Formats: sequence, C-alpha cells, structure tokens
Amino acid sequence: MNYSPPFFLFHPHLETIYPALIRRVSLQPYQRERIPTPDDDFLDLDWLTQQSAKLVIISHGLEGNTKRAYIKGMARHCYTHGFDVLTWNYRGCSGEMNRQLRFYHSGATDDLHTVIEHAVNRNRYTEINLIGFSLGGNLTLKYLGEDRSRTPLLRKAVAFSVPVDLHTSCIQISKPGNWIYSQRFLRSLKKKVIEKSKIVSGIDTSGIEKIKTLMEFDDHFTGPVHGFKNAIDYYERSSSLRFLNNISIPALLVNAKNDPFLSPECFPANELKNHALVQLESPAHGGHVGFTRINANGTYWSEERAFQFLLA
Repeated sequence: MNYSPPFFLFHPHLETIYPALIRRVSLQPYQRERIPTPDDDFLDLDWLTQQSAKLVIISHGLEGNTKRAYIKGMARHCYTHGFDVLTWNYRGCSGEMNRQLRFYHSGATDDLHTVIEHAVNRNRYTEINLIGFSLGGNLTLKYLGEDRSRTPLLRKAVAFSVPVDLHTSCIQISKPGNWIYSQRFLRSLKKKVIEKSKIVSGIDTSGIEKIKTLMEFDDHFTGPVHGFKNAIDYYERSSSLRFLNNISIPALLVNAKNDPFLSPECFPANELKNHALVQLESPAHGGHVGFTRINANGTYWSEERAFQFLLA
C-alpha cells in the first residue's frame, strides 16, 4: 500500500506541519474516565464505545493529547469500522497537572500497562490492538518487547513516525533545520516543569532559562526526575530499538524516509530483516505524523494502513 502526498505538500516540513495546523476532524464526544495509578496518581482516558468485543488503544506523541487531529482521525476510522477505541492522555497532558513529581517520558511503559490492564478488567474484550504515534509508538514497541507478563488479549500493534533510537533522534531534531520543532517542544516542556514546581517539591527550576536544547532539558529534568543518571542513560534505557527483537505479536513500524525528526538509526531494516513478526515500512514520503490524503471522507493514509494491517 504505497503513499504519495498531495502535490502541494512537496517538502518534508510541509508534510509535517500541514496536518498539525490545518486538519480538523469531526468526532463524537469522548467519554472521559479518570483511573488511579499504583503510585497514587491518575490518568485521564477518553473512550469511544459501541459494545464491540474488539478494542484499539491509541497513544499520542510528545506534548500531545487525545484532542490532536492525528489521534481523533485514527480514533474515528477505527470506531467507524467497528472497534471500541481508547485514547489516553499521559500524565500532565489532559489539561490538569498530575499529582506526583514524575511526568511521562518516552520509556514510561508502566502507565501504558496500567491502561491496558484497566481495559482488560472490563471483561468485555476478546482482542486488544495498540496504535502509537511518535513517542507513543516508542512506548508501544518498548512495551511489547519488555520482559513482563502481558495479557494474551494483545493481538496486533502499529506504530508511526517512531524515534526508536532516542539519542540520535534527539540530535536530529536539534539540527538547525528543525529549530522550529525543537523550540516548540522545549517551550511547552519548560512551561510544564515550572507549573509542576509550584505544586510539588523536588524540582529545581533555577537556570531553566539557560536550557537551549532538548538534550539539555532531558539532562536536567527528564532523566533525574525519572530515575535516570542523565539524558544518555534515559535514551539508552528507553529506546524501543533495544526491545524490537523480543516482540512476540504482529507489529508494523512505519517511518517515512523524509521524516525530519528521524535519524538513520530509526530505520532498523537490518535488525528486523529476519524478524518473523515485526514489519518495517519506509515510504519515501509522509513527514512526521503526516501521511495526508485529500478525499471526501477525510481519512489519512496512516489510518487506512493501520486498519488494513489490523484486519490482515
């Protein structure tokens, strides 16, 4: 299933920015549910239910949430085709700051596990599928490759635009040509840290204005707050690339070759060439979480490709 962008999206940055800024997705209201975490925090889940026995759980990207067009588009497509849908907001991403010192991060699969187990405990699903975008894709693939007891209900997984090697991806997004993205993320993350420091102790925001790169932010905040020695330790232990070989259900990884966020290491063709269950697709175009299609029903290529894989 090949992807070609509309003629006016002739550059990777256009492919990335256009859907993020322009796309509007009409979707019936979510049903919001707040669930507790084992460490006395909370997660806000957004459901679309229709008494289906099949569920799709969708995980968003860095500083995203369930209201983003790429999440709503995928949710709409899956729901329209008969699935119940569970989209979830990471800690601090639902519009209300979480209670604990910790936030979310690229390797925080414990929260994904909490969400999956909550869905399992509803005792109504015969299969659960996972879809993740960018950071959420890394979470999805890392979770599947970890040595933990997982529900046998997990059937398939799809991940788009995934920085499977976090260190080299951080270097890539911090290049001058990607300044607009890295600074946008950095502003949002700094704001969140300052907000968190006002309600919990343990965060030192002195010198935060001097932090100029995402790696510096991870060195000062993401790493230490979440139990890592520094940014490099965080990247090494959280990159899904290290876990791909252990994935034991069918999974599809789709990374566009022109994705401005992804380093060459994020196209693990050699690592996956003999993997019986994990499939890598690298279309020439798509940008980062792009894959725009102009059509009457407003469905993007990524949504059609994910659904095709789930049904195959």
